[in-house]
Amino acid sequence: MIRVVGIDHLVIRVSDYEKSKAFYGRLFDFLGFGISDEYEDAIGWTNGDTRFWIGPADEEGRKRKYRIGDVGFHHYAFQLRSRKDVDALEAFLRETDTVIVDPADEYYDDYYAVFFLDPDGLKLEGMKYGERHAQAARKRAAKSRKRRTK
Repeated sequence: MIRVVGIDHLVIRVSDYEKSKAFYGRLFDFLGFGISDEYEDAIGWTNGDTRFWIGPADEEGRKRKYRIGDVGFHHYAFQLRSRKDVDALEAFLRETDTVIVDPADEYYDDYYAVFFLDPDGLKLEGMKYGERHAQAARKRAAKSRKRRTK
């Protein structure tokens, strides 16, 4: 049986390549990514596990703006290490005047995230899932170990 072991990369097309290159360059530098490769018509960043590429849209593609709700890309979520990292990302986004769609908050049970837009209006997210549940499980395990050693 064939199995997918991960997502190798995501590629998006952008309306203003230089503007998006600058936006993503700042964002990925903040998130700990480096440039993996750069060509005349594409640039990619990686953190060793995740790769993200942009390239310019063609002339026909630049005629119409992206609209959330269209068929296709809805949003891309970057899984972060902690809720503190989500808060740090939100602070960075505010410092860089990035449009924040939904500020850092708990949107589902133990799902903490901030949602924001790239220069074309593509929705991105920085999120952390399960931090509170993991902390509670560690506390329960510690109490259990303590009871067994008495």
